[in-house]
Amino acid sequence: VLRSRPSCGGAARQSAATSPLRAAPGLSLSLTCAPFQGKLTARERILLLLDPDSFDEYDMFVEHRCSDFGMDSSKNKYPGDSVVTGRGRINGRLAYVFSQVYKHNILWEEAVHFETRTGKINLSQTLFLVRVAVVGKVMDQAAMVGAPVIGLNDSGGARIQEGVESLAGYADIFLRNVLCSGLVPQISLIMGPCAGGAVYSPALTDFTFMVKDTSYLFITGPDVVKSVTNEDVTQEQLGGAKTHTAVSGVAHRAFENDIDALLNLREFFNYLPLSNRDPAPVCECHDPSDRLVPELDTVVPMESTKAYDMLDIIRSIVDEREFFEIMPSYARNIVVGFARMNGRTVGIVGNQPKVASGCLDINSSVKGARFVRFCDAFNIPLITFVDVPGFLPGTAQEYGGIIRHGAKLLFAFAEATVPKITVITRKAYGGAYDVMSSKHLRGDANYAWPTAEVAVMGAKGAVQIIFRGKETDAEAEYVDKFANPFPAAMRGFVDDIIQPSTTRMRICHDLDVLASKSQTNPWKKHANIPL
Repeated sequence: VLRSRPSCGGAARQSAATSPLRAAPGLSLSLTCAPFQGKLTARERILLLLDPDSFDEYDMFVEHRCSDFGMDSSKNKYPGDSVVTGRGRINGRLAYVFSQVYKHNILWEEAVHFETRTGKINLSQTLFLVRVAVVGKVMDQAAMVGAPVIGLNDSGGARIQEGVESLAGYADIFLRNVLCSGLVPQISLIMGPCAGGAVYSPALTDFTFMVKDTSYLFITGPDVVKSVTNEDVTQEQLGGAKTHTAVSGVAHRAFENDIDALLNLREFFNYLPLSNRDPAPVCECHDPSDRLVPELDTVVPMESTKAYDMLDIIRSIVDEREFFEIMPSYARNIVVGFARMNGRTVGIVGNQPKVASGCLDINSSVKGARFVRFCDAFNIPLITFVDVPGFLPGTAQEYGGIIRHGAKLLFAFAEATVPKITVITRKAYGGAYDVMSSKHLRGDANYAWPTAEVAVMGAKGAVQIIFRGKETDAEAEYVDKFANPFPAAMRGFVDDIIQPSTTRMRICHDLDVLASKSQTNPWKKHANIPL
């Protein structure tokens, strides 16, 4: 059931065969019919995601109550109308899940007549009042008991026949997304079309994943875009997985197919606590916490302008070299993701010297801030690796609001009260040094490697400004005075200058000490982050 499409399908058929629906006269099992393009059905998706025999289904017999435009006909009514909901376990841990059913051949197909086979989306699977009620029930119970909510989205928007009530249904779901935010983790997996107002629910959740070639997110489809702006665009270009993982930043990762997505979601789930009342998960670890990493002593090039891969450092330090990167294709000048240190889940943030020299820009600041705030909300310690020459200059960044967006990352690190450990691997220049979880933002343990340079700016630029372009050999003097970690260490801005090979050992020891950390911010209704 967990490894192959045929097994999953067999499990789904077995479940259907033993379901009460099969014996009930006049009730259809079309909810489990496979649509097209090799996509799994709603029930198959749940069976693949959850542990075997752990799924308890809710509202199996609920039908819609719409009577307009022939909707009250028996042929237009289905048990469990359009969504499968319930609770189950992922690796033994409780989760609430809803899985939207892709297609019903009823009247609203005529109103929204996009056809998949002609390159347009069939929006026959739509959000309506029954789904709002049953999904709302799942979300309410998840918030009450403290367990994550996972939505497997495959929706075309509101059911037109239900009129304005469908819009109220949207808002009911949106409200629950907001109230659950920071209370329990919310994960959206887009496994088909998700259009119109339906896109805002995934946007309000903590993580949004997509399936390549079969999932789409957009407010208005290609036909509407063509009629309004006269742009010719395909559904893939407008709202496909590549667009949202690499260009817009709406989605956090994309996977090859349904099975790959669901298995990766099972792995990802293991990193998360069940709610904000739980500590970061700890699992059995076979990677020694005192393991030395000799290759780190030579990973940073001697030339300060030469790039290296921050992912090499991260994977060398974390348990078993396992790192679940978030948004790997978007704002690649900063790296964020989850890993484990001595079995404990940690959030990793690091500048990436291979892309734009690791400079912070608008997109990387927003990406990092969002991740830091999630970790802080759910008690996940933060480890930050710093190699940042500053904020990216240029009119595009200034006009785009780099000051406001850069402040988001500063704000996120400053308000975070989880354990914060920072390692400066090379450059830490200017205001970007302050932003990247510096000691001044309540960092708990701040280390520098011998290759670290903590300064207002690089030596060449600083000398040009100080001496106004006059020929001088003062650059070497500036390097001796400032382009090294000792001035910062003398002032207590870094706690120690450590041998790179001992980094894992130091971090694991600090995490053990900081496990009992208790820190609070002044009471307020909420802060006013510069959105």
